[in-house]
Amino acid sequence: MLRWPHSSLVTCHLSLILHLASTNAGKLREFRQAGNSCGISVELVPGVQSLAPCVEDGATFEQNARKKALYYSAYAEDPVFADDSGLCVEALGGAPGVHSAR
Repeated sequence: MLRWPHSSLVTCHLSLILHLASTNAGKLREFRQAGNSCGISVELVPGVQSLAPCVEDGATFEQNARKKALYYSAYAEDPVFADDSGLCVEALGGAPGVHSAR
């Protein structure tokens, strides 16, 4: 739904496809569920399972997510998004943090 200045509420039905840069079936399921609730189709980057993985050497989760989205955007015509996550344990001073998977 869009609200145009000085007009009534206008309903738009856009067909938006976003590609997820991940091979994680759980993440795909969660993002599809979230996308469906607002009319967005979430699909995997075409052929992502057979592509060389992106090197995740960022210092933060955000840096790694940005790297993955940019890297995998070369393989999709629609917008690509990614996320990065891990465990940040307070008792360990935030470790393992961005290194959780390594």
